[in-house]
Amino acid sequence: MEKSISWLEELLALQGLQASVSAEQKNEEGDDSLWLTIDTASLSEGQVTGLIGDRGKVLDSMQYLANTILNLSADAAEQRAYTLEINGYRQKRQAELKALADEAAETVIANGQEFEIKGLSSAERRQVHGLLGEYKQLETFSRGREPERHLVVKLTTKNEPDDSEE
Repeated sequence: MEKSISWLEELLALQGLQASVSAEQKNEEGDDSLWLTIDTASLSEGQVTGLIGDRGKVLDSMQYLANTILNLSADAAEQRAYTLEINGYRQKRQAELKALADEAAETVIANGQEFEIKGLSSAERRQVHGLLGEYKQLETFSRGREPERHLVVKLTTKNEPDDSEE
């Protein structure tokens, strides 16, 4: 934990930002990552906005770096997932993605048509795949090429026996 905190504080310092970082191990449904939270007390609103970036792209890039660099020399058993948080952005976005996944599921179940979710990063697509995994009658896959890649939700094509006729 200390290594990851030091690494992120140093990355911020290289950007000319002095901010402290805290770490918390999450053990929630679908999330067992180490959350590194950047304290915004010493940052201006513009600096916070800049660290998040357009639709979270800067924060996503920093998170990618954290996951790559902090796991680089670690044995497979010691590797972990890191989630970078600032100003509640990730928690708000997770709630938005959950609502989007639920809306997609309800729409597909109601009308039987494919539902496309566009504008998600690869990490967000993975998250929505996971969220929709609880719906056994649905399947998800990605279609297209970056930057136009999107998530598709549809009814499963498996022909499973109907137990209701017994």
